[in-house]
Amino acid sequence: MLNSEHQSARILIIDDQPANTLLLEGILEEEDYQAYRSITDSRQALPVFLEYQPDLILLDLQMPHLNGFDVMNQLRPRIPSDTFFPILVLTADINPETKRQALAEGATDFVTKPFDATEVILRIRNLLQTRALHRQLQNQNQILDEKVRLR
Repeated sequence: MLNSEHQSARILIIDDQPANTLLLEGILEEEDYQAYRSITDSRQALPVFLEYQPDLILLDLQMPHLNGFDVMNQLRPRIPSDTFFPILVLTADINPETKRQALAEGATDFVTKPFDATEVILRIRNLLQTRALHRQLQNQNQILDEKVRLR
């Protein structure tokens, strides 16, 4: 069972195949995630990212127009360097070099298709938990900074 913070985490699915987005949405619904959006046109990734402000992105690499690497390159300057922002790549490309490149260019984790739903949900939980802990640490640091400033 998820806590309410995880249930309300905003997840953005970017995959050009509607069947894949429906599958991922079904997996999320089964696990009681309530806040997710899916897009099948990678050209919409940046505007949707800026408007929706997700906590996690599930990203395909092989898409027309902008591939997953292009999407990560667009998003990189919009993500503060002191922020942990997870991107879980889900791709049918099993080439080890693709995996290395994805992780080097901003992906936090990598799963090949066809994927095991349990593995994907566990990776999503782990990434969201790490993000929540990072945010908690940032908030504590802000409180400490304010206390120091007041002294």
